[in-house]
Amino acid sequence: MRRWIHSVGLLGQVVAILLLTMVIEFGVSTALYERASEFSVRDDEARRLAEHLVITRRLMEDRPASQRPALANELTTDRYEVQWHDATLVPPAPDPALDPMRRQIVEWEPALRTGDIRLRLIAPARNSKVMGALRLRDGSWLQFRTLEAVAKLDFAYERVLLGLVPAVALMILGGLMLRRTLKPLKQLAEAADRVGHYEVGSVPEDGPREVRRLVTAFNRMQARIAALIEARTQSLAAVGHDLRTPLARLRLRTESIPSDEVRAAIGQDVSEMEAMIASLLAFLGGDSDPEKPTALDLAVLCATLVDDATDRGHEATYVGPDHFELRLRRLAMKRALTNLVENALHYGERVTVVLEPGDGVVTIRVMDDGPGIPENQMDAVLEPFVRLDPARGRDTVGFGLGLPIVVQAIAAEGGQLMLSNRASGGLVATVTLPITRLA
Repeated sequence: MRRWIHSVGLLGQVVAILLLTMVIEFGVSTALYERASEFSVRDDEARRLAEHLVITRRLMEDRPASQRPALANELTTDRYEVQWHDATLVPPAPDPALDPMRRQIVEWEPALRTGDIRLRLIAPARNSKVMGALRLRDGSWLQFRTLEAVAKLDFAYERVLLGLVPAVALMILGGLMLRRTLKPLKQLAEAADRVGHYEVGSVPEDGPREVRRLVTAFNRMQARIAALIEARTQSLAAVGHDLRTPLARLRLRTESIPSDEVRAAIGQDVSEMEAMIASLLAFLGGDSDPEKPTALDLAVLCATLVDDATDRGHEATYVGPDHFELRLRRLAMKRALTNLVENALHYGERVTVVLEPGDGVVTIRVMDDGPGIPENQMDAVLEPFVRLDPARGRDTVGFGLGLPIVVQAIAAEGGQLMLSNRASGGLVATVTLPITRLA
């Protein structure tokens, strides 16, 4: 039940609640109406039978026994058949199911209380006939039976279903009206999802008062977030420029150092600082990245990264198709895959990049033969500024933002990064991307 509630939207839940309440109300009302109609029919039948019996008994008791059979024929009508029998008649056993009808007869004609009235159904079924006997004062019996079937109402499912037709039609109409009323909430949800993907757009302020207030608050919040991101972007750009300028001067001044060893050490420190600044700016500036998705040949990109590693003297292999195009953010995806490849080269001797198009997703695996990562640190290593140098066995350069940058770039494409240790040793970084972005 809880899964169903979560699977349907607010509109579906409101319609379901209204439909359920309407069906229950209609069903109860119909049952009560059918019950009341049944009581009404039984009461009417009992009243007519009581009137006929009281008149017939009075006439029979005023006539001698010899005239009673003929009188019984005269008192027979289209509705009731009447016969007279002497005291030797064995009357039918009373049917408990007809006790309510017997009580109704006595209530309508209290004069019949002194007589022994016995009622029984003939072939009990729907619309059955009633037969019975009434004892006269001299002990003889007045036998009677109904010639018309006594109405016995059953619950009419056909009438219920027919009555539900307008209710269902009204629910459909109400659902359409509710859908129109809740449309601003749908637009708000879509806008909130776009904000999560760095796309800002104002939501039309429409709908009921409460919804309009919510949309207005969301638009203001969205504007504040956009302003904060813009201010941060400008600050990062300024910081990056201010930091890179003295580093560039420092690199130029190292050329005047006579000692090759000192010059190389200072140059390495400057390179590390530049790499740290670049990674920090890339991570902090990812939220406001203005880059738009374009057609990118992912297979060519993976092969190019492997060729570049090979040209630098590393053992690298690419396995996959020659071409495979997706719509991706070119620079962000290149930075992410470069980080994975460089990470694999830094901790291992060999790296293998595998590209596997699948059903709805494309998978990229970057595998190395390094020491791997402890299982209890797999999630921690994806967090910003986390470095696991002792576990990896070597010193690293930077703030520990390589993998978080990858996570950020892959998430922007709707994908996912997973790390796992290889059985043969080493680490495998698995990137999955949706193929719905095919160009």
